[in-house]
Amino acid sequence: MSQQASFPHSRLRRTRTHGWSRSMVRETHLSPSDLIWPLFITEGKGVEEPVAALPGVSRWSVDGIVERAREARDLGIPCLALFPNTAADKRSDDGKEALNPDNLMCRATRAVKDALGEDIGILTDVALDPYTSHGQDGLLDDKGYVENDRTLEMLTKQALNQANAGADIIAPSDMMDGRVGAIRDVLELAHHHNVQIMAYSAKYASAFYGPFRDAVGSGGLLKGDKKTYQMDPANSDEAIREIAFDIAEGADSIMVKPGLAYLDIIYRAKSQFNVPVFAYQVSGEYALIKVGAAAGVGDHDALMMEKLIAFKRAGCSGILTYFAADAARLLNG
Repeated sequence: MSQQASFPHSRLRRTRTHGWSRSMVRETHLSPSDLIWPLFITEGKGVEEPVAALPGVSRWSVDGIVERAREARDLGIPCLALFPNTAADKRSDDGKEALNPDNLMCRATRAVKDALGEDIGILTDVALDPYTSHGQDGLLDDKGYVENDRTLEMLTKQALNQANAGADIIAPSDMMDGRVGAIRDVLELAHHHNVQIMAYSAKYASAFYGPFRDAVGSGGLLKGDKKTYQMDPANSDEAIREIAFDIAEGADSIMVKPGLAYLDIIYRAKSQFNVPVFAYQVSGEYALIKVGAAAGVGDHDALMMEKLIAFKRAGCSGILTYFAADAARLLNG
């Protein structure tokens, strides 16, 4: 720290006295363009299914996703992240519905692109858990272990399927070794040169994912846990190694998931790597704010905005958050 005048010649409260002054010296800024809005897709038409574990969040049929895309565009939110709730009769041990060019993800992507073109970006999740009957992110061997290299073959085909449907950003969340490089090679060979990869590079085996798994329909199906591929919450140096590997394999940006419990990882990633860093404010983090505000712990909007600004202060280029529309409305107000 540089040498500063001592009290009373220096009074750090001076710049906090008035609102205009606090605004003028504010170090960290949040805007709607920093937000990515995760949305859940379901079958049907004109369907909205509230997610009980996520107050204020619903699954939408494809037509509803298009309406949410228009809402996002008008609010200044630049990108949607899509997640399908695949029907039970379309799930299988090998997750082959992920390769169907008319699956929920692909239909929703095409519908948004047909309606809005380049006015909004589409980020698509690459992992098999929304499509498997066992709820794991990859293919299992006869002992229930997720096989890395067999899974890579499926993930590359899934990524290509999504890129062909119009996805702008492919976001592999599976945590298989080598998947970023494999996906990048497939996209290049298919001339999808401008499709980005946002790698879930530091994705932890977290207790905060429960409501999300309910939203995509995999929670009740999950057999075992995901600790053999998602990261140990006790590790930080390992996260830096994961991030370095993904960047070397061709990731355009990286993600830390969950967000708030891992601000130290976000800060280290931003400090050490010259790439955009994103955080996912995951379902459990979102739900705790909702439940806490309802219980009178604090003001809903103040809690929401303080946590979002924390991500930016730690070094995030952007945040995936279920609060995206609510936060954007406040920021635009």
